[in-house]
Parts: sequence; C-alpha cells; structure tokens
Amino acid sequence: MFRDDPSARAVYSEAAGIARILPRAVAVPVDADDVVALVRWAARTDTPLVPRGSGSSMAGGAIGDGVIVDLSRFMTLGPVDVATRTIRCGPGTLRDAVDARARAAGLCFPVDPSSGAYCTVGGMASTNSAGAHTLRYGAMRGWVEALDCVFADGSRALIRRGSAPPDVAPIRRFLAQSTALLAAEARTPSTHTGVRKESSGYGLASFAHSGELVDLLVGSEGTLAIIVGLELRLMPLLPATSSVLGAFATLDDAVRGAGSARMAGASACELLDRTFLDVARRGGAPVPVPESAEAVLLAEVEGASADEAHAVARELAAQFRAAGATDVVLALDSATEAAMWELRHAASPILSRLDPSLKSMQFIEDGCVPPERLADYVRGVRAALDRQGIRGVIFGHAGDAHVHVNPLVDLRDPDWRIRVDALLVEVTALSASLGGTLAGEHGDGRLRAPLLAQVWPPETLERFAAVKRAFDPHALLNPGAKIATPGARAVDQVKYDPALQPLPSDARRVLARVEHERAYARFRLELLDDTGDAEAPRLDSRSSDA
Repeated sequence: MFRDDPSARAVYSEAAGIARILPRAVAVPVDADDVVALVRWAARTDTPLVPRGSGSSMAGGAIGDGVIVDLSRFMTLGPVDVATRTIRCGPGTLRDAVDARARAAGLCFPVDPSSGAYCTVGGMASTNSAGAHTLRYGAMRGWVEALDCVFADGSRALIRRGSAPPDVAPIRRFLAQSTALLAAEARTPSTHTGVRKESSGYGLASFAHSGELVDLLVGSEGTLAIIVGLELRLMPLLPATSSVLGAFATLDDAVRGAGSARMAGASACELLDRTFLDVARRGGAPVPVPESAEAVLLAEVEGASADEAHAVARELAAQFRAAGATDVVLALDSATEAAMWELRHAASPILSRLDPSLKSMQFIEDGCVPPERLADYVRGVRAALDRQGIRGVIFGHAGDAHVHVNPLVDLRDPDWRIRVDALLVEVTALSASLGGTLAGEHGDGRLRAPLLAQVWPPETLERFAAVKRAFDPHALLNPGAKIATPGARAVDQVKYDPALQPLPSDARRVLARVEHERAYARFRLELLDDTGDAEAPRLDSRSSDA
C-alpha cells in the first residue's frame, strides 16, 4: 500500500510527542520483500524513509520529511521456545502480546514501558526502550537475541548473537572502521558515568564490550537499518510480588530510599514528586500521604513465593523508615497492590481533563542522571519551571534516577514558545552539569538530536557520525533522527500550536481519537477510512515504482 494523498500524509505527521512533520507519502509493506523493494526504490530516487511502529514514540523519531514506512502490520508472533526461552516476532507485534504469550508458557518478557499495551517491539528495539522493571532486568538491548534487518542498499541479513557478522556491504564498511572506533572508545567511552539507563547516541560502548552487532543496532532508531523481524529472550516468571509505598519529607531522603530499594533487589522503584501529588489531589485521586510530603516512592519486590515476597517487602519498609520516610504502607496482596499502583497511573487521565488551553508538552521528559544527583535534578527542574512560569508534573523511575516531566503550557500566553525554548535550554544545561543523559529510554529522535553536543563530547559525536556513514552513506534512513541535520531545531513545529496550518478535517479527527483513546495500536489508515470521507484511492505498492 502506498498513499500520498493529504489525509494519509496528515495522519502520519504526528506521533505521541509534541512535533508535527508532514511526510511526503506513506508506505505500508506487507512483508520483508516489500521492504527490500521499497528501500531499493528509495535508493534509486534518493527518497528518505522513516520507519515507524505504532507512533507512540515521544522524541520525533517516527515522523519526518520522507516516506513513512509503517511496520505496524508486521504482527507475526511465533510460539515460545521454552528450551531456549526465546520467541520470534515481527516488529509490529505489541509488547503486551509478547508478554502474554510468554506468561502462558510460564515465562515473561520483563521490559515493560508504560505504553506496553500499544507500543511495538520493533519500536522498543529501535529506541532501547525500558520501563519500571529496568531497575532489576535492564533495558531492551539485553533482551534482543537476533534482528532481521534491511539495510540502506536493500540488502537483508540476520544479525544474531554469537554468530559471524553477515557479509553485506554496510556491515563490511562498519567492520573496516571498527578497529579505529574501538580504540577511540577505549580512550573516551561513549557513556555517561554512573547513568543507569541510556538510549542516546549509538550503542558503541555496548558493542565494544560484547563485540555483538545486535548491541549496536538496538537503539539506532531506524537510522542504520529497518528491522523486519526479532528474536527476543524471555525469563522465568516469578509468581509473587509485594509493594511498599514510602512518603518522604525531603527529596534527599527519597534518594536514600531509592538506593535502599536498589540494594534490596527491588524490581521497580518509582518516584512521584510533589508536583505529581498536587495534580493527583486536585483531580480527586486518593493520595494516602500527608500534604507535606515532598516525594513518594512506590517499590515492588518479587519472590518465588508469597512468603518470600512479603519478607523482602517488610525489610524494604524498614529501610525506607531508616532513610527518613515519614509514612510507609505495605501492600501484601494483589488487590492492595493494584490500588496502590493506581496512584502512579493517576496523572495521565487527570491531565487530560485540565483546561483545554493547558497542553502537556513532553519535551524534557527523558532525563537520566547518576542516582546520587537525582534530588539535584528534580530540584533543578522545579526551579526551571518556576522561572519560566510553567506548571509541570514530575515523576519517573527513582531506582534508575530517570525522570519524566510533563510541562503544562498555556497556549493563551503569547510568549509560550519563548518559555518552552528557554525551559528546554535550562534543563539541557542542568542535565549536562549533572553528568546526565537527555534520553534514558525514549531515544534522541529529532527532538534531542540538535542538543547532543551539549551532553556528548565532540569526539564521541564524530564516532556516532562515522557509524551512520558506514551503514547509511547517503543518509537514506530516518535522516535527522539521532544525527541532526544542519540547522535543525529541537522544537520546531509543535502540533498544539494554533498558528499551524490546519490538517484535513478527517485526519484531525483520527489524530484526536488516537490521543484521546491512546489508540496507537490502531492502523492509522483504517481509522482514516472509518471517518468515511477519505478521498484518495489506495494503491498497491507493487503496481507503483515503489
């Protein structure tokens, strides 16, 4: 399927982030052969391609000035191989579908972003996605066993851990440079010291450690290859969990509590800042802590039995008190746990009911700092919000010192763009000063790529550029993501900007529905046809030059 009518282009001009870029066309391949044909056509015609899953990404990596390649229809899901604890799937398979099939076999897939019900595993691999349980199990990179890839010249190869690199031109070019790149890595590793989650830049540090091309390709955001298949690792399912809530009078006490959770082997430890708690209260959510609390930690522990999980939870509760918690609540049964964790999910529906002129704009939403600097980061973000006169909600993964921020921007303010730009400058500088990364789990995309010079040294950025040139010398794949194009702005067209040219009405209704219903897993062109007023015909890609 290939469409270039205004409505089809418009429904792919936005993703979950703040940006809007109208693509040139949309291609929906049905299989890997379609992708190979599309890439070869793009190479002949010098047409950029923008791979995309469900469009739940935040950083602008799934939109762009090129042909969108919608891989969300690649939803094959194989049986669980219990002996090897692996499963094969298409890049459009939803994360929760993988986990459900694994659980039916007594296993699980532990990488769990909050968007798991509608994000695709191809998108997760592209950004090195993570989630609450990364604290114990790590991010996506460690759970990818193999990738079936189509490269920028149209060659296709399977890259598998423990196997020899396939003999295709892009990999040959990269390996020819790898000795020099690895020598440079040894001198100045492309890591942020002490940072526990990283989806910024290319995974050169992981490749240097393992020698596995899979580790380099995971997190590359469709800029080095298009993923058409994956093999994922699974793990045994621990049947019992318990949870602990701790309220803390200071951010420093909460940071000490998060350290206790890491040492105790907690599987998750989430931060709910005072800004989050205030919004939850105003929205009517039950908040079982004093109004004086500066922060709440929600921690989960796992065990082979209920008794084991209960014992670990009680010990963690004692450690929270020792760290300064003023109130501690234990949840030792599933119903109490579910009610406790509802607080973590309370903000999104409440934010959606705020004054329509207030838009939650996530453009500083993925910062991750060394754990000992977490309190400094949260205080710094609060101060930056105050200086710009912008309300905000702060929460995130305390165990990994990874913070999400929802600035609430008032579009009635004639200076809102100036304030947004200033806030981004301040928080980027804050992250750099604390030795942090701008992208813990959502990737650089087009939002952060122009800012990377502030958090990576020049020699590291040149190594990243060398990787891109080796795999994609003509910048065909997702140009502008990961490696900024000259003159690119971090915040360009904001989809909420009332001054933007209106999109076609049918497309606008589809995008509003996707945002309101979190319907990212729905096929955009199907939703468009549901409106009953899409005018353009659908063309089979094999009947066109694509």
